[in-house]
Amino acid sequence: MLKSLTPMEMAKILVVDDEPSILRLLQEALTQWGYQVKCASSGTDAIEAVRGEMFDAVLTDIRMPEMSGLELLKEIKRHDESIEIVMMTGYPTITSAVEALKEGAYDYLSKPVILDELRHLMVRMMERRFLRGEVHDLRERLGEELAVTELVGNSGPMQRVKEIIAKVAPTSSPVLIEGESGTGKELVAAAIHRLSPRAKGPFVPVNCSAIPADLLESEFFGHVRGAFSGAVSDTVGLFRGANDGTIFLDEIVELSPALQVKLLRVLQEMQVRPVGSTKAYVVDVRVIAATNRDLDRAIAEEKFRQDLYYRLNVVRVSLPPLRARREDVQALANYFIRRFNRRFRRELRGITPEAVTALQGYDFPGNVRELENLLERAYAMGAREQITLADLPSLASDRVLSAAPMSGGGAIPQLAEVEKELILRALAFYKDDKEAAANALGISRRTIYRRLKEYGML
Repeated sequence: MLKSLTPMEMAKILVVDDEPSILRLLQEALTQWGYQVKCASSGTDAIEAVRGEMFDAVLTDIRMPEMSGLELLKEIKRHDESIEIVMMTGYPTITSAVEALKEGAYDYLSKPVILDELRHLMVRMMERRFLRGEVHDLRERLGEELAVTELVGNSGPMQRVKEIIAKVAPTSSPVLIEGESGTGKELVAAAIHRLSPRAKGPFVPVNCSAIPADLLESEFFGHVRGAFSGAVSDTVGLFRGANDGTIFLDEIVELSPALQVKLLRVLQEMQVRPVGSTKAYVVDVRVIAATNRDLDRAIAEEKFRQDLYYRLNVVRVSLPPLRARREDVQALANYFIRRFNRRFRRELRGITPEAVTALQGYDFPGNVRELENLLERAYAMGAREQITLADLPSLASDRVLSAAPMSGGGAIPQLAEVEKELILRALAFYKDDKEAAANALGISRRTIYRRLKEYGML
C-alpha cells in the first residue's frame, strides 16, 4: 500500500505528448495524486515551459513530430540538469531505453502506461529528489563542496572539464587548475578528491594568499614546541593533516620563493620536516594547486619556480570563464534558485526569459560567484514569484545605459542629459512603472517623481 502524500510529493510535473487523450489521462491521475501538472503537446512547447518555469519532473513520449523525446531530454538537461525525466513509448526497444538512460533519463515506461506502476515510480523518484536535496543541504551546512556530477553546465567547455576530471581522479598525480576568480577551482578540486580512491581521507583547502608569509612554513609543515616565540605545543601542519587525502593549494603563485623550494622538496621526497625539528615524517598526500594568474608570465618574471611548475603541472585543468559558456547561465540560475528557495523558504518558479537574456548578455567579471551573488541579492530584496529583470537592477541599468545614444555627434553629453535619457528610457522599458524603473536604476521612486517634475512632465 502506498504511503500518504508528503510535502516532497507536492511537486510540479510537466507532461509532454502529442496525443490529447494521453495528456488528459496523465493530468487527471497526477493531479489526483497531489502533483501540480502542466501539459505540452510538443517538444517545442515543452522547451518554452521549461524556460519560463521550474519543474521537478517531466514525463515525455519518445516519438513526437518536430522534436523527439530524446532530443527534448537533451535540451531540458541543458536548461536544468536537476529535472528528473521519465520517457514513455508505445514502441519499446532495448536500444532506445539504453540511449534514454545514458542521456540522463530517470526511467523508461511502455505504453499504455499502467497508472499504478506510474504512481509507484513517481513516489520513488520524488523520494530520491527529496533525499538529494537533503544531502545537498547537509553538505552546505558542513561546508563541503559539490561532487563532479553536480558541477553545473553541459556546454562544450564544461564537458571537457568533466572529462578531464573523470580521467585524472582515479590517479594520484598532481593537478594544476587554472581559471579566473569565481570560476569554481575549489569545486573542481573537491570533485577530483571525491572521485578518487582517497575520498574517505581528508580534503584540506588552503588559500596561500590568506596566510601571513612568516607563518606559512609552520602552517604547511607544522612545528615543535619552542621552535619560535609562541610555539607552546607541537603541531602537525596542513600536509600531515591531509595524510591519505588531498591538499588543495589555492593561489599557489603567492608562495614565497623560499617556501616554493621546500614545497618542491616535499613533492619529490613525500616527507615533511616540522619547523624546529630534526625529524622528517613521511606523508601520502595528493597535491592539487590552483591559480588565477598567468603562470607563464610569473615564471618569466621569476616569481614562480619552473621546476615546481613542472612538478605540479602533470595534469592541467583550464576552467572557462562564464562569458565563454553563456549557454550554461540558465542551468546555473536554476540551480541557484532551487538552492535559495530552500534557504529562504520560498517557492520562486524560475526566472523570466527577459532576465535570462540579460544575464546571458552580461560578461560576469566575477564569473559564477557573481551570478550567485546577483540572484541571492534578488532574494534578499524580496523576489517572490519569479526572478525578473527588475530584480537584477545592475543588469537593467546596464541595458538602459547601452541603449542610450551619445548626442552631439559623438561629443560627451552633460551628466544631466544622460540622467534624463536614462530615466525616460527606463520608464519606457517598464511601461511607466515608476517603482520598477527606480529599482532598475538604483534610485528611489521619489527621485523619479522629482526629476519628472523638473523636466516638466508631471
